[in-house]
Amino acid sequence: MSTKNVMIVGVGGQGSLLASKLLGRLLLDAGYDVKVSEVHGMSQRGGSVVTYVRYGEHVYSPVIDRGEADVIVSFELLEAARWLPYLKKDGTVVTNIQQIDPMPVITGAKQYPEDLVEKMKSTGAKVDALDCLALAEQAGSSKAVNIVLMGRLSHYFDMPEEAWQKAMEAIVPAKFLEMNKKAFELGKNA
Repeated sequence: MSTKNVMIVGVGGQGSLLASKLLGRLLLDAGYDVKVSEVHGMSQRGGSVVTYVRYGEHVYSPVIDRGEADVIVSFELLEAARWLPYLKKDGTVVTNIQQIDPMPVITGAKQYPEDLVEKMKSTGAKVDALDCLALAEQAGSSKAVNIVLMGRLSHYFDMPEEAWQKAMEAIVPAKFLEMNKKAFELGKNA
């Protein structure tokens, strides 16, 4: 099997690291060689956060270069657009439609770009855009956006739902498990 590449991108504090641990655990449990690498900007101040998850029979490096990502999972719309050059020609973007203003927009120096989903689609990317924040709130917490996205991502993996549930049980603290299972289902079935 050739190595597959997933990038998880977002803004600090959105739970992308938990999402990458969940995906990594799922893939390890399935018998793959898995490498996970976290690259943070100013994550504690709302800066860009990127995690690489690579899996296959033998994976030698955790880094994904431009044009190599099979899937980009994005917690925020502008981050999806920002990392689009890393997507393969036939790749998929699974993104939350939430918009979090970066500092240049907050200060008034720039405008938040419009029509980002359409602009990404115009490059040939397959874009699966979803209001993950609304679904997370429906599950019980706005902090469950990460698990809603994992539920949506499950469509692009040939893994039984039980495997996702087992990985969640291993990674998510027990007191949040039921809410996260609900968030996963909402993302999966949206």
